[in-house]
Amino acid sequence: MKPIRKAVFPVAGLGTRFLPATKAMPKEMLPVVDRPLIQHVVDEARQAGIEHFIFVTGRNKAVIEDHFDRQFELEMTLRERQKHKELDFLQQDLPAPGTTSFTRQQEPLGLGHAVWCARELVGREPFALLLPDVLVQHERGCLAQMMDAARELKEQANIVAVEEVPHQRVDQYGVVGVGERKGNMFSITAMVEKPQPARAPSNLILTGRYILQPEILDVLETQERGAGGEIQLTDAMIQLARTQPFYGLQFDGRSFDCGSKVGFLVANVSYALARPDIAPGFRAELDKVLGESNGGAR
Repeated sequence: MKPIRKAVFPVAGLGTRFLPATKAMPKEMLPVVDRPLIQHVVDEARQAGIEHFIFVTGRNKAVIEDHFDRQFELEMTLRERQKHKELDFLQQDLPAPGTTSFTRQQEPLGLGHAVWCARELVGREPFALLLPDVLVQHERGCLAQMMDAARELKEQANIVAVEEVPHQRVDQYGVVGVGERKGNMFSITAMVEKPQPARAPSNLILTGRYILQPEILDVLETQERGAGGEIQLTDAMIQLARTQPFYGLQFDGRSFDCGSKVGFLVANVSYALARPDIAPGFRAELDKVLGESNGGAR
């Protein structure tokens, strides 16, 4: 498979499930410990070798662009106050000049439409797609694992990250059918959006990480609106699967749906407990809270 150099991040959503916190701040900038959601996902893409970061934004999302730009006044203040550690952190996270692009999704027409809005920046090469409200916690990021799998393929193909959920919950997700397996990867025989459990082809769901061939953009160009009156990416992938292979990868690691309040809070706990600098103190305070909530000492 050709090298994947570009990644698309759809960040135009309104974040209504987190109102009022997202009234003036994009949900992608909500912090998981001390890094915004979008920074965690960009870090994952950078670890995988992505060279060009493409953000599909909407109104009131300029702060995301600012986050990935230099802030001279802040840097000067940190330098004057001899805060070299904090200054180094900022500079490490800063993308190289010319490696970020921003384009607008001017109407809220769904994920498929957001991907299509990036067509001129993607061009005619395979690309990665990462949903910023999904975090995957593992020493080797989910996209890096997908890149490893892509390098083993001798054909141009599409790869999606999948994970197991309880069978009774498959009606909340896009679900895939399982074909021939090779290790953690398998050929996909079907993709069904939110099936009833009795009709689901498996209990493996799409997780929010994709490696897609550029032909998906041609399909999205004429894709009819689907559920919710939106242009659905899954519908386009189903159509593309008639002419191109799709593979599923069961990745190592734990995913967190940070588009939900519970998933976001659990992600903060899990990421905090993985930080040696704050884990001991945080664990002690967490034990106190849990003890109190269970009727322990007050």
